[in-house]
Amino acid sequence: MSNFAPDLLAGRVAVVTGGSSGIGLAAVAALLDAGAGVALCGRSAARLDEALGALRATHPGAKLFASSCDVLDGAAVRDFAARSEAALGPASILVNNAGQGRVSTFADTTDEAWMEELRLKFFSVINPTRAFLPQLAAQRQACGDAAVVCANSLLARQPEPHMVATSAARAGLLNLVRSLASEFAPQGVRVNGILIGLIESGQWRRRFDARDDRGQDWASWSHGLAARKEIPLGRLGLPEEAARALVFLASPLASYTTGSHLDISGGLSRHA
Repeated sequence: MSNFAPDLLAGRVAVVTGGSSGIGLAAVAALLDAGAGVALCGRSAARLDEALGALRATHPGAKLFASSCDVLDGAAVRDFAARSEAALGPASILVNNAGQGRVSTFADTTDEAWMEELRLKFFSVINPTRAFLPQLAAQRQACGDAAVVCANSLLARQPEPHMVATSAARAGLLNLVRSLASEFAPQGVRVNGILIGLIESGQWRRRFDARDDRGQDWASWSHGLAARKEIPLGRLGLPEEAARALVFLASPLASYTTGSHLDISGGLSRHA
């Protein structure tokens, strides 16, 4: 459970991209806990079906709509927005969550890799925001509050040399959020983001599966990782912890907050 009041988002519709796993799936569950109807998308139809089955088991009777969609395809995202509205009604919340990191240094990042990474980080936000903005602006009148929230990374402010392209793109997204917040404010649409540190994920589980010390369990391995990364809280974050921050920023609890980012890094950030 997310610990949000079940009527916090009652009567509202939220959209989550990249919603079939990890932080996106946790955000869908938290939004449902808060009373919203939720439309989610992802590239894999099979993974979406699996996620939808799990969500219906934990949230019987919830208003849910799921569709496979590549957020880099503007026409596909516009179609998803239209079908989402037909199924659940107009959205007042958009959570831009799609995207993943690229491990590479400046020396081994090709021009094609740079373009791919920049396109992914920017247009995974640009396309859904363009498609849903008319709904968000219109719903502001009905709900008194509309919001876009972007899942970003601590790399935006604290770059790593082995993730040079992702770090640069994440910094650009941080700036984009601030720009959109100013532009959309007259329409009553708030825009914020979260900066995520090390969160438990399939990527870290795969690294755990490939560990040299086969006698080490997940708890000791992940705590060792946190110690090496010098995370003050001494552990990796949970997808649910990032999801709660997303829902907070999307909700009326953050009604006077726009153009901001919440740090969800367990103290790893070296920035005030």
